Amino acid sequence: MEELGYLMHGFSVALTGQHILMMFIGVTLGILIGVLPGLGGPNGVAILLPLTFSMEPTAGIILLSCLYWGALFGGAITSILFNIPGEPWSVATTFDGYPMAQKGKAGEALTAAFSGSFIGAFFSVVLITFLAPLVASFALKFGPPEFFAVYLLTFCSFVGMGGGSPFKTILVMMLGFGLATIGMDTITGGLRMTFGFDELLRGVDFLIVVIGLFGIGEILLTMEEGLAFRGKQAGINLKVVLQTWRQLPRYWASLVRSWVVGAWMGVTPGGATAASFMGYGIARRFSKEKDMFGKGSLEGVIAPETAAHASGTTALLPMLALGIPGSATAAVLLGGLMVWGLQPGPMLFVEQKDFVWGLIASMYLGNIVGLIVVLSTVPFFAAILRVPFTIVAPVIILLCAIGAYTVHGAMFDVWLMVVFGVVGYILKKLDYPLAPLVLAMVLGDKAEDAFRQTMLLSHGSMEIFWSNYLVGTITTVALITLMWPVISGLFSKRVKVAEVPA
Repeated sequence: MEELGYLMHGFSVALTGQHILMMFIGVTLGILIGVLPGLGGPNGVAILLPLTFSMEPTAGIILLSCLYWGALFGGAITSILFNIPGEPWSVATTFDGYPMAQKGKAGEALTAAFSGSFIGAFFSVVLITFLAPLVASFALKFGPPEFFAVYLLTFCSFVGMGGGSPFKTILVMMLGFGLATIGMDTITGGLRMTFGFDELLRGVDFLIVVIGLFGIGEILLTMEEGLAFRGKQAGINLKVVLQTWRQLPRYWASLVRSWVVGAWMGVTPGGATAASFMGYGIARRFSKEKDMFGKGSLEGVIAPETAAHASGTTALLPMLALGIPGSATAAVLLGGLMVWGLQPGPMLFVEQKDFVWGLIASMYLGNIVGLIVVLSTVPFFAAILRVPFTIVAPVIILLCAIGAYTVHGAMFDVWLMVVFGVVGYILKKLDYPLAPLVLAMVLGDKAEDAFRQTMLLSHGSMEIFWSNYLVGTITTVALITLMWPVISGLFSKRVKVAEVPA
């Protein structure tokens, strides 16, 4: 198959000394970021992205993607040993991981979590390998109406299927759209919402926003909560690993179900957190050992980790093939590609084959490297958690400030980062999602340009969005997705009424 030939070429690109070094550095930093509560994949990628601007794009994206894989692995360490979720999607892992650690089975729990994570991510990369080129080649037929319909579908999916409050999602999206309009109008050349600040002529850089929202906002929240790390000791040796691996085939059905759930939630913007809870719930429902769940079930550790990592990985599929991120981390990576002068989407597979296939190959290698590193360094990363947070927090804030200053070399950006840090803290306290804000900011100007170009083509007629089967289907699905909470609510009420005895 043609994809296999391209993949082999991708391995030749990824398997160079510099790129292998980037993999190990990225995975190690990612595990550290995943271990420390208050950071996480989107935060780590946002903070370190400015430091990769001087790198060659392939090396930079390999470093950041491997950092993402490492963060996915690292979140399980705090969940199992300390009962503190290192990542939001690691919450479900604490349900059975920490009870296993209390029983002296921390090594087995960690091995099961890392193995489930590897399996979920590996098969998701296989899906990306064969599906992304097909989606990209199909998307080459798109014009402005089709692209706007796809953007609309993405925004509507976050509202209708995001799992949170649709009102809150729409509100933060509006904020993201507003930020995306600041600066010069790409069609008329006029200035918009600069409010007399010369620094805003170039717009608000998405990096400044995400560093503030995720980095500073999380630190403020963590400082308020006053986290103290007290947990169980853990060591993983070859005997424990092999014993745990011998048990995994018993749970093959749970692994398959969790992967399917995670892959679906990654392509649609359900998110890794929702996928982990759904994977855990389905595993418990179909398990032959239901009574063990919540008391230290190996299956209860494998299922959420597999689903979460499948979701986190497949979120990169629409980002590469269509230029539409499926998660907050994918949105940050999308912005990074655009900073490097690369346009994610169908043309990426035509114009930048070395880059895109080198990245896909590095996903395979990065997961293998991540599994090896995390299995061999658990005691070291667990010990880091005993460093007082009063030392860790200033270091993270300093890294955020350096990252923000590096973008344009201006102190204005650092102060802007602080402002968005406070905004991020307030939004999180009020339980507003941040991923839709980042998505709207990254794609807002592109959606606006596509819509205005479409209106110019149709002389202002909205009928163009149903002018052919392709754009009409996408637009209709988008509107159904937007209204899905209402549709599902009405359906549930009708079912309940039907079930009431006469």
